[in-house]
Amino acid sequence: MIVQRLKCDFEDAYKKAERYYSILSAINSLSLTQREIQLLAFTVVRGNMSYGNVKKEFCEKYNTTFPTISNIVSKLKRMKMIVKENGRIKVNPKISLNFNEDVTLMIKLLVNGNE
Repeated sequence: MIVQRLKCDFEDAYKKAERYYSILSAINSLSLTQREIQLLAFTVVRGNMSYGNVKKEFCEKYNTTFPTISNIVSKLKRMKMIVKENGRIKVNPKISLNFNEDVTLMIKLLVNGNE
């Protein structure tokens, strides 16, 4: 087995979350767009994407519109990356991390499921 260690420093939790979801997309061939990755990252850091003020903040931060948010949320819900929980739109708990803390990833790339 080959072990390679990489370390990255990020300016904030949003950038760290964006990198995580970019890696998740690449490894699983999800073909997420940059804006979809940004929405996932923003949602996980903020906790949800349900309130108007949060959506407005996303639009200002990423120079986009409310209809764009709705379209992305719909797509990510179909992919089960975003879920509606207690009336709130959140990142699926299976891929939701606390990006204010250090994150260590272990990625195994297998051949035909063999280690």
